[in-house]
Amino acid sequence: MITESFAGRLVYGQAFTEPFPMPFAKDFFDVGLFTNKADALRAYYSDLGLPFDHTLKLGGGVLQHRYQADQAVLKINDARAPLPPRIDNSPLAELIIASPKCTVPTTGVDPDGTPVRVVPPGHEGVEGLAMRLKVASLQTSRQFYMEALGLNEVSPGVMACGRSLLLLEETGIPPQPAAPLATLGLRYLTLQVSDCDASYAKALQAGATSGRAPETLGNTARIAFVFDPDGVWIEISERASVTGKAV
Repeated sequence: MITESFAGRLVYGQAFTEPFPMPFAKDFFDVGLFTNKADALRAYYSDLGLPFDHTLKLGGGVLQHRYQADQAVLKINDARAPLPPRIDNSPLAELIIASPKCTVPTTGVDPDGTPVRVVPPGHEGVEGLAMRLKVASLQTSRQFYMEALGLNEVSPGVMACGRSLLLLEETGIPPQPAAPLATLGLRYLTLQVSDCDASYAKALQAGATSGRAPETLGNTARIAFVFDPDGVWIEISERASVTGKAV
């Protein structure tokens, strides 16, 4: 949980006059990907030791197959329509999975070409899911994730959302324009919060760019999206099954 106050600090050229917490509803972020090879991906991640939880119908010809990694969720978005190809040199550079089946860290690629590293739970602090993220500027990204989204920095370039880790790797290469969300491969991170609208507004106030304004998905969740400085989609989700309250 984030308890540090940002009262009176300058954030992206603005000064807050009140505390800026991001009230996370769980101590892990989730990870979303898109695919046209759902059967192959489901078999791949099942073999790595991720148990299947359930499938959601998202609409627009997309089914979401949800796999558990501790309390984190890997969301395999199964698109009926052909998707744009996977992005070369995507900022979302490597998915890291802590699997009870793993005794020695291994690396590989999933059927869509996404780099995947599997480690024993607790290896180098990894629990559930972690992500290696290539960033143009380490300082800019550190500031964004701490001050717009409320993550902690646990060591230089290592950000924590509760027990999930985001590993920042500076490239110095200017970011490319954000690609559409529904594109093959790793596409977004999800932060589960207790109030989507308030968290989204705070993120924008701190300098985040809007990707999608808050909307309600039936009785399941209220969600919004913002972009990080490198064009990564970040979902801010108030999910009823996590918060315990209706949306």
